[in-house]
Amino acid sequence: MAEKDYVEDIAATVLDNLRYQHDWTELQLLTHSPVDNSPLPRPLITGLPPRQLYLHPDDQIEMLKSHPSPEDRIPETPVVEWVLPIHLSEKWSLRAFASVFDSMPPQVSAAPDRVKRVLLATVHNDSTVVYYFMHDGIVKPRQN
Repeated sequence: MAEKDYVEDIAATVLDNLRYQHDWTELQLLTHSPVDNSPLPRPLITGLPPRQLYLHPDDQIEMLKSHPSPEDRIPETPVVEWVLPIHLSEKWSLRAFASVFDSMPPQVSAAPDRVKRVLLATVHNDSTVVYYFMHDGIVKPRQN
């Protein structure tokens, strides 16, 4: 029971951080898969950030070419992101991360070649939250 409360407290901390510090909307704390209603290995948060979190440099170039006027605001369409709340002191294995990715539904995205990814929200003892992208599998680095 204490483990469940611990995990829920971490998830609540991240949920509040996303809502009040980063202006995310449509936030949901999920304990069961939206696909088959099976229990998730860890609670996951889904939500919509105020703007797209990452835009590949090749896509940035294409956007700039399609909007040549510097006065024009380039439209950004944010996509729903999945967030995995963890504590800094937790020890995670590749198997544990794989089980999280396996429990996620397939990505519905404008980029069909985008692999599954999760925003890893790492909470420190002082409630500081640091975010990192984690991808399912190997992601080819961009070419310079």
